[in-house]
Amino acid sequence: MSVPPIARARTGAVAARVLLVGYLLFVGFTVWLPAAISSRVTGLVGIIARWIAEAGITSYQRAAFVLEILANVALFVPIGLLLLLAWPRLRLWQAVLIGALMSVVIETVQGVMPSRFPTLSDVIANTLGTLIGALIVAFILYLAGVGRPAAARRLTA
Repeated sequence: MSVPPIARARTGAVAARVLLVGYLLFVGFTVWLPAAISSRVTGLVGIIARWIAEAGITSYQRAAFVLEILANVALFVPIGLLLLLAWPRLRLWQAVLIGALMSVVIETVQGVMPSRFPTLSDVIANTLGTLIGALIVAFILYLAGVGRPAAARRLTA
C-alpha cells in the first residue's frame, strides 16, 4: 500500500524540523561555549590555515580569515536547507531573514561573553550560508516540479 504524497510531505517536514532542532543545538554549543572549549571544534580552521601558510600560498592571518568566513558560510547552509524543508510554505527570502536574525542573536550574545566577540562579517557569512542552503532546496524543488505555479506546470507537462 502506497503512502499518499501529502503524508510523505508531512513526514518529511517533521523529520526536517527534528533535524533542525538538533542542528541548532550543535550550532548553539559551537558559538556560545567559551572560546577555549569551542576551539576544539573550530580548531580545524587554524590547522588548515597553518598548512596553507607553510605551503607558502598565503600568510596564516589571511588564510585563517578566509577559512573563518567559509566556515561561517558552511555552518549556516544546513539551516537554509532545513528551514525550507521543515516549512514548505516558507518563502526563500523568509528563510534567509530567519537565518540573518539567528546570526544577529548569536553575535549579540557573543558580545556579552568575555571570551567571544561579535563581528559583522560573521552575520554576513551566516546569512550567505542560509541563502545558499535555501537556494539549493529551491533549485531541487524547481527541477522536481514541486511548488511551481500551475501555469508553469501546465507549460512543462
